[in-house]
Amino acid sequence: MKYDFGGWATRNDLTCADGRVIKKDAFKGQNGMTVPLVWMHNHNAPDNVLGFAHLENRDDGVYAHCEFNNTEAGQTAKELVRHGDVRSLSIFANQLKQAGSDVIHGVIREVSLVLAGANPGAFIDDVLAHGDGESAGIIVGYDEMIMGYLEHSDDEKDPEKQDEGKENGDDSEETVEEVFNTLTEKQKTAAYALIGHAVENGESENNDDSEGGDETMKHNVFENDQRDNKTYLSHADQESILKKAKTSQVGSFQTALAMYAEDNALQHDALASGFVQTGDGNVSLLFPEHKEVRPGAPELITNDQGWITAVMNKVHKSPIARIRTSQVDIRNIDKLRPRGYKKGKQKIQAGNFKLVRRTTDPQTVYVKNALHRDDIIDITDFDYVSYLYNIDRMMLNEELATAIMLGDGRDDGDDGKIDPEHIRPIWTDDDLYTIHVDLDVAAAKKELQGTNTGANFGENFIVAEGMINTVLYAKENYKGTGTPDAFMTPHMLNQMLLARDLNGRRIYASRQELATALNVGTIHTVEQFEGKTRTTSDNKKKKLVAIIANLADYSLGATKGGEIAHFTQFDIDFNQEKSLLETRCSGALTRVYAAIAVEEDVTTASSDTSSRDTVDSQG
Repeated sequence: MKYDFGGWATRNDLTCADGRVIKKDAFKGQNGMTVPLVWMHNHNAPDNVLGFAHLENRDDGVYAHCEFNNTEAGQTAKELVRHGDVRSLSIFANQLKQAGSDVIHGVIREVSLVLAGANPGAFIDDVLAHGDGESAGIIVGYDEMIMGYLEHSDDEKDPEKQDEGKENGDDSEETVEEVFNTLTEKQKTAAYALIGHAVENGESENNDDSEGGDETMKHNVFENDQRDNKTYLSHADQESILKKAKTSQVGSFQTALAMYAEDNALQHDALASGFVQTGDGNVSLLFPEHKEVRPGAPELITNDQGWITAVMNKVHKSPIARIRTSQVDIRNIDKLRPRGYKKGKQKIQAGNFKLVRRTTDPQTVYVKNALHRDDIIDITDFDYVSYLYNIDRMMLNEELATAIMLGDGRDDGDDGKIDPEHIRPIWTDDDLYTIHVDLDVAAAKKELQGTNTGANFGENFIVAEGMINTVLYAKENYKGTGTPDAFMTPHMLNQMLLARDLNGRRIYASRQELATALNVGTIHTVEQFEGKTRTTSDNKKKKLVAIIANLADYSLGATKGGEIAHFTQFDIDFNQEKSLLETRCSGALTRVYAAIAVEEDVTTASSDTSSRDTVDSQG
């Protein structure tokens, strides 16, 4: 047989570094088989495979005739062996059967070249000098010396054998000390380490004679392979199962899986969706269970919530639920103007003025829910009660904020409608309180194109400039306090931020720059504004674009006890935990001309012909 070197893959009746003792014919079934020859049990790259090993079962153990492949790694390893730099062999075996620490059966999957083997007798003893069939002779090294030590140590302790040697006149035999002294210092150091390791593991052997123990073995002192104590199903095995399942004799993947398990001494566990190793019960999952990416309560998909927080934080909270506002408009009343006096003339009394007064009464707004107690007990991943409460509170806040800005959008006859006379929407409020202005993009385009703007700027620039002009002109009549904020659709904000000149330079680099141009404090996007329209008293259809207001001018009133309260009650008849979130409040702008509603005129021939303001598309 052509081979590059030969050596003992493993030797019988020697205590290995892992505490096992391999018994005679433990790998008898491997006789004549060929397994891969690898480097240091590494399998993460193809170049770690150095060749193959032809196994031969002998009385003393398993002998390996090894041949290197023609890869660069194979030839490098060949030179290391030929030069004597690497002398130890190691095996990886599984499907082991043990009696205590004695291995009585197993399957060798590979032979490895290693720097130090766990089996004291696993070493290279025959190397071909040039691969031409001529042996360079037996290599004697520290592995063999340790082997000798282990083999002869029992003889030295047996007086009968010692006497027998003397009677036979065998006084010329070298002692262990004399043999050991022939080693170099480097070899002695390695011998000390290996002997100490073997003795240490030998003292901790399990003396139980029943079959058991780990079913995977790899003899390499310096290697701690993650495959130890596990059963494996490689990609090649999976392909084999699939191929078998496709055959007419098998017919199903489940049958093929069971056949594979039986052929490879594995027990299929349907509950674990995988394989359980025979013996110690370690599980290697073929089909792992699904795992939650974000454990705990399910993630909520909600509408835009950022503007809702801004609204609820900025509105004026009043301890009075019944709100009354009184205003007198004395602008442009000529009769109120002071007069100059001429001697002898009668003084004229100033004219009258009109008082504007409105009152707003509170309305109860609530959200009611019920949780079945069985669900509360069974759901253990998160606090189900707290989770539902947080959802209810979020929905209540969104409903109040929507009612303040837009109105709730329900039909007038709906029992659940929040009456706009109790919580007055800013958008549809009277013109005395909310300034309604139109964004006329066509007019803005005509004005800007008249100065040849179209040669230098795109459509978004026209929309942005038209919006800024509309807001700034409307603010000339604005009477609200402080600096207002802007609430607008995300599309309108994007159009303004994407305004560029024809060189690609943005006109407004950030949202704050745009807020400065609009003369507002902060810009909030409100996706709930998209598609909202109303029909005015003169039968025109208006689409909402933005609302400009300082919400400190909007009063949300609730008397003591009318604030948001949470009530719970257990219904023993239906085994339900009932929850009620409730508030009783009123809301209205308390200053005239305190808000600006920017709209687009989208009137068509089919517009509603109602004689009063109505709100559409609020669902």
